[in-house]
Amino acid sequence: MDAAWQSAALARIGARPNAVRWVRLSGGTFGGAWRLESGGGRYFVKTQDASRLAMLEAEADGLRELSRAGAIRVPASRACASAGGCAFLVLEWLDFGDGGRDAALGAALAQLHRTTADRYGWRRGNAIGATPQDNRWSDDWAAFFRDRRIGPQLELAARNGSGEGLQRDGERLLAAIPSLLAGHAPAASLLHGDLWCGNAARLASGEAVIYDPAVYFGDREADLAMTELFGGFGSDFHAAYRAVSPVDCGYAVRRTLYNLYHVLNHFNLFGGGYDSQAQTMIAQLLTEVR
Repeated sequence: MDAAWQSAALARIGARPNAVRWVRLSGGTFGGAWRLESGGGRYFVKTQDASRLAMLEAEADGLRELSRAGAIRVPASRACASAGGCAFLVLEWLDFGDGGRDAALGAALAQLHRTTADRYGWRRGNAIGATPQDNRWSDDWAAFFRDRRIGPQLELAARNGSGEGLQRDGERLLAAIPSLLAGHAPAASLLHGDLWCGNAARLASGEAVIYDPAVYFGDREADLAMTELFGGFGSDFHAAYRAVSPVDCGYAVRRTLYNLYHVLNHFNLFGGGYDSQAQTMIAQLLTEVR
């Protein structure tokens, strides 16, 4: 007998309960992951506690935003709802080929970033991993990144037991962000928002694909910086991106600032040595303040 949420998911996509197969998948760090096989095709299904329905709805909305840009393939959202205490998101199933994160992805990402808005942020909040992400609109990029990104992560880190040094230097950094970004007024580009190597691949056809977004409009370098944080993106990816959208020498400092957001988030999600890594990054940034 299907669980209530499974029955609800099948009803949403018009599949018959007696003609489907559910396969539990590994992974799903912040929830469950399934492959659903039916006569109508295959689907990838993500699950969360029902209290996190809004997080899945925001992910589906982000995928639609990326799809409308027409620059890079994303999985289509088929259904998102909750039942029986479980929230679910049904996506089309995509078969990934070998490799990826190469020149095709670099060129496509550069094209995605040409979709812009007139302000920084997005029409709704979403999540970075399992952490709420505040996307309220701002006309000031430095203020947005200070108040919507680094500030909330430092506050959460304090609640999660970060050291006094991180908080002390973090406060100094917050005051310094306008100086670090002085003279830098980037276009508000459509961003994936969480572009590490586990959220990008390619299809067997060679077409680039991205998924699991944390969408907002911001500095395109924030996406580019994260591709360098954990590795996995080849030199041909970076060359193809820069052939379309070069970066200037100031990017090296901004890369550290933008990646600090993700390192702080990793501390807040996983603990471990990410607090010391964040403190090292903050110290490096403070040496750049004039």
